[in-house]
Amino acid sequence: MTELRRRMIECLQLRGLSERTQDMYGRAVRQLAEHYRKSPDLISEEELRQYCLYVKHVKQYSRSASTIALCGIKFFLEQTLHRDWTTWRFVRAPREKKLPVILSLEEVRRLLDGVRLPRYRVCRTTIDSCGLRLQEGTHLQVPDIDSARMLIHVRHGKGGKDRYVPLPHRTLARLRQYGVTPRHPVLIFPAPGRGGTSLSTATAPMPRSSVQGAFRDALNDSGIHTQASGHTRRHSWATHVLEAGVNLRLIQAYLGHSSPTTTRVYTHLTARAEHLGAEAITRVLEDR
Repeated sequence: MTELRRRMIECLQLRGLSERTQDMYGRAVRQLAEHYRKSPDLISEEELRQYCLYVKHVKQYSRSASTIALCGIKFFLEQTLHRDWTTWRFVRAPREKKLPVILSLEEVRRLLDGVRLPRYRVCRTTIDSCGLRLQEGTHLQVPDIDSARMLIHVRHGKGGKDRYVPLPHRTLARLRQYGVTPRHPVLIFPAPGRGGTSLSTATAPMPRSSVQGAFRDALNDSGIHTQASGHTRRHSWATHVLEAGVNLRLIQAYLGHSSPTTTRVYTHLTARAEHLGAEAITRVLEDR
């Protein structure tokens, strides 16, 4: 590890950012250095400006990818190198006003049934039925399951915040069935060794990439023609529970959203809301 990278990691740790954020910010700076083939502390402000244009027009990063890249580089320059460049006063990630893709309940069931290995199927079922983020699901531990109150304790969610989410009875039954054979004493979804062995002595949770790969395989085999991702299931969960009549404020708490504005997007996605809107418009026009 270079001295420069060590200093940046120390700055990230002092700021209290998560390990995943540290990895993403470090990758953003590394990609900048690889683009110019020199140490990032030797890059000029004009080169940085051209790199931002390159990311926007050539690489065409999405809003989320652009935000990560820009925030990572900005943190490195301002906190590690203490450079106050004017470029950061106007550079912004591209704005997007896209509604997320939503799967129907039948499509969700079909995808879950299409996950081949039981450990990935149970993991995805738990994530999808509780509206969890991927890492929140893979990092679940035995003490997090409160079967008496039918809740899951999500620890260290986004922003380091804890929360409780409802645990469906069917999901609990699948978790219990999954845990019949000897498993890890702490981790619910431990990382398997070669051939799926040594689960009881694993030192890390199931890799995110493995769960994502299982989802992609199930999506390819399902015949569902949509640009869905692993996060699509979380959007779908929020929309389905909103249609079922769950209060939007409760959904915000279950999802771990800091702002109600983030959760409010799901009000535009419910079939029930569209139906009620269409009925209201019809009544108004008929009364004229």
